[in-house]
Amino acid sequence: MTNPIQVQKFLGGVDYPANREKILSVARSHGADQRVIQLLEKIPDRVYEGPNAISREIGAN
Repeated sequence: MTNPIQVQKFLGGVDYPANREKILSVARSHGADQRVIQLLEKIPDRVYEGPNAISREIGAN
């Protein structure tokens, strides 16, 4: 299972606030593996104010 800390390693440089597509784009450009991409694809498509908001969403799934 992928945890929020592992996901955050691939999100450095995200310019918040950011929507899911921007977050996915940055994760892909930083070489995120398929598990991380699939996890991020499952978060709601909304604007995230910062990395903690993404971590909370991942933790809820």
